[in-house]
Amino acid sequence: MNALLSSLTAENGHLDPRRRAALDAVSRAGTPGARSERWKYTSLRALERRSFAEATEVPTPDATALAHIPAPRLVFVNGFYSAALSDISDLPDGVILRPVTDDDAIERSTADIGGADAVFAQLNTAMARSGIWLHVAAEAICVVPLQLVFAGTTAASDHVWHLRHRITLSEGASATVVEHHLGIGLHRHLANHAFDLALGANATMRHARIQHDSDGATLIQDTNVTLAQRTSYRRVDLELGGGLSRHDLKVSLAGEHATLYSGGVLLANSRRHLDTRLDIRHVARNTICDLRWRALASDRSRAVFHGGIVIDSGADGSDARLSNKNLLLSTDAEIDAQPVLEIHADEVKAAHGATVGRLDETALFYLRSRGLPLADARQLLIAAFCREPMNVLVDPVLTNLLACLIDQCLATRGLDKLETGA
Repeated sequence: MNALLSSLTAENGHLDPRRRAALDAVSRAGTPGARSERWKYTSLRALERRSFAEATEVPTPDATALAHIPAPRLVFVNGFYSAALSDISDLPDGVILRPVTDDDAIERSTADIGGADAVFAQLNTAMARSGIWLHVAAEAICVVPLQLVFAGTTAASDHVWHLRHRITLSEGASATVVEHHLGIGLHRHLANHAFDLALGANATMRHARIQHDSDGATLIQDTNVTLAQRTSYRRVDLELGGGLSRHDLKVSLAGEHATLYSGGVLLANSRRHLDTRLDIRHVARNTICDLRWRALASDRSRAVFHGGIVIDSGADGSDARLSNKNLLLSTDAEIDAQPVLEIHADEVKAAHGATVGRLDETALFYLRSRGLPLADARQLLIAAFCREPMNVLVDPVLTNLLACLIDQCLATRGLDKLETGA
């Protein structure tokens, strides 16, 4: 077993049969390599050589580091729940948001997340001892966004943590959730998250995930979503930070007239590696998915996007759309795009496609002919390119917040000033 898995499984204690089976599966399979179709564009060789220790004490970072994130707010730091930084004292009626630290509660609340080459999901099944439980009761309306914060902070050694979370919206419920993955100081920790979301009939959810962790951080996340009949699920994912980030987003449109609107931006620079994999399955009739994803890559970075849509037999009336556009800002950067569409039903509408290119010289010329300097013209085009996916939220306040984060990253990293022909 390589150094990574040896360190991750060293402190396993006395595991129950379910956890032991998951850990044994990890030991047999090892980390996925180049022959794995799901991991062919994301090498784990450098990660395999590293060792991680399990954190043993709750860190106490400066509270001002999270002052920009409003309440209600539930905070984990280096894998530990932080009561000092959290504020869940004024939740709306019908909303339960709390940390889960009981092993049995975690196992009852989260189904197995696995499949081929799902080593990190199996590790999460075996090792997770804590997480978040969010429940919105039937017909409850939660207008104020609920903030879920996962922070990494500087430590004497590189740590690893496994967190397992469950979010449920009962029939007719409505909520907005903002998920933050960020760094408080420099660190090179490994975070392994598993999210399970279930939306009941006629439920509505807006979900934003902001990954803006330290440059040396490694983040692995599996998100499983199940949509019942007539549900509406809108989400945006921003991949802005980390050294290596892999997110598997799986959505099952299991009930008739369920709708999914998903957008995302992968903003890669330096030697950052960002990998997002979508697996969307239309199970029921008359379901809709609309996927709008964008990626930018500069310097020697790499962005990977897999957009998979499957329309099952019997899912007639499904409407599936995928738009994946990618912008190369350096000759040394790389973008790998995989649009995949499988149709096993009749009477469906489906369209999918991916493009990789540079800034449109015609558009640049047009803007410059109207008096804009080259740098301003480039900034305007790149900002517009990134902002389009955020419109799927249909929430002006949250959309503007995400757009400002994108603009800050573009300006801070100088991505809006790079020469695409360099």
